[in-house]
Amino acid sequence: MNQQKPSIKQIYLRLRRQQGEQGWWPADSHFEIIVGAVLTQNTAWTNVEKAIQSLKQQNLMTPQAMIACSRPELAKHIRSSGTFNIKAKRLHAISRWYFSHGEFSEISNWPTAKLRRSLLAVHGVGAETADAIILYVFKRPVFVVDAYTKRLFSRLGFVDEDCSYESLRGFFESNLESDAALFGEYHAHIVEHAKHVCKVRPYCERCSLSEYCDFSK
Repeated sequence: MNQQKPSIKQIYLRLRRQQGEQGWWPADSHFEIIVGAVLTQNTAWTNVEKAIQSLKQQNLMTPQAMIACSRPELAKHIRSSGTFNIKAKRLHAISRWYFSHGEFSEISNWPTAKLRRSLLAVHGVGAETADAIILYVFKRPVFVVDAYTKRLFSRLGFVDEDCSYESLRGFFESNLESDAALFGEYHAHIVEHAKHVCKVRPYCERCSLSEYCDFSK
């Protein structure tokens, strides 16, 4: 590299200067964030927005209403999100979990470790979805990582391309102050940068991090 490798925090500050505040996660309720975290699995956010709007129009954006709605009917309203039959089953499962445990007012009192274990036991909830819910709904300092995170930081030389989810999450949590607001904004900046600049076939010429990146050379 031509430049000394920056710190993880310095990369965040540079992305923030370039992209501005992201303000994730846009939603009208805690439950809507949970629904969005399930629907965004393997699809673009624009598709999720259409599904959420459809659910709201049908007054289905509560756990009670979603549980009461039949799976075929629910699938019909989330068709835009892709794999809608699978996601309808997952929405039923997360709705039952949320409602049966007393919703936000009760679950927010749980320690983070218990919350994560409980979420990971819900049908269709993997580590990324669980951590997104923990971070954006319950405001706990758990870093959400995804394929975008791995792509960007392996290209920058911080991690191996085949590193595990947990090792990548641990990498960020051990190199940043434990701050849920920071984690949420950083995750959002990574996603935006990887979607628009550090793509599979990247636009290195317009990347604000290219001076640190072996891949761009």
